[in-house]
Amino acid sequence: MGTQTRARLADIAAQAQVSQATVSRVLNDRPGASASTRQAVLTALDVLGYERPGHLHRTGAGLVGLILPELDNPIFPAFAQIAESTLAQQGYTSMLCTQTPGTVSEDEYVDMMRERDVAGIVFMSGMHAAADGDPARYHRLTTDGVPFVLVNGFLPGVAAPFVSCDEHGAAELAVAHLASLGHRRIGLVCGPRRYTPTRRKVAGYQAAMAGLYDGDLEELIEIAPFGVEGGHGAALRLLERGVTAMLCGSDLMALGAIRAVRANGLSVPEDVSVVGFDDSLLMAYTDPPLTTLRQPVRAMAQAAVRALLDEIGGYAAPHSEYMFRPELVVRGSTAALR
Repeated sequence: MGTQTRARLADIAAQAQVSQATVSRVLNDRPGASASTRQAVLTALDVLGYERPGHLHRTGAGLVGLILPELDNPIFPAFAQIAESTLAQQGYTSMLCTQTPGTVSEDEYVDMMRERDVAGIVFMSGMHAAADGDPARYHRLTTDGVPFVLVNGFLPGVAAPFVSCDEHGAAELAVAHLASLGHRRIGLVCGPRRYTPTRRKVAGYQAAMAGLYDGDLEELIEIAPFGVEGGHGAALRLLERGVTAMLCGSDLMALGAIRAVRANGLSVPEDVSVVGFDDSLLMAYTDPPLTTLRQPVRAMAQAAVRALLDEIGGYAAPHSEYMFRPELVVRGSTAALR
């Protein structure tokens, strides 16, 4: 065995966190390695840029790009983990790219993926989520034959599968729950209106509130940056307008809202009820445990991967939007109006 071969085996073993003997066993297609170990070695080959031996290639296997926003919201890494696991079961290696403001853009990530000859791309909450987004970037991918799927966002005319959570229905569910507890002055805390998910939440909220509140609904809607701080600031403004309950566009915004309620010397849920959105990790263990709308992340991630694999395999389903219904999870942050 030459020095270069030993070095290569050592690199692959370190990347896959297995022994060099195991790497050798997999590369020579000998028995004794589990399916998960075999996949770890194949993934290490792809990540390090080594060519897979011909007998280890699966038809259509290769790299798949996952382009997500920042990972501060736990819902995004949860989606990535499920998508990556589902892809790995089919022999694909995931290339995870996250967008942090001021760093690498979505278009730059796509260019990097094109250079690596990716088999397909999954976009989650990307430029397609902006209602005023330019669909030309996606038309170019279609023209060039690059399969892709778009999650949580919608641009008319783009020839690809869309996978979305029913934000309109989510807002209606939340308002109905709060109304059943006696609340009528219900506020909405949401991200920027340029995003399709926000517009759908606002529309659902307005439809549900139409028979509950006679005043100007716009005074009960606060638009803020996504995240805890955005939720905190928006909630402070709503509290000045006398709301007794709030629906927030994400769990992180809801945590910020709870902090704002307490900063005003009030309690959740005794004085103000708060509902989140996502049901991300640990929301059952906050103080109080958060009532929220569970986004069906596992089902959505698996559906997105299946749709992409169908696109890659040439068995594309109709290019339409697949809508997933959220579930209201009632915990301790909502209570009857006093």
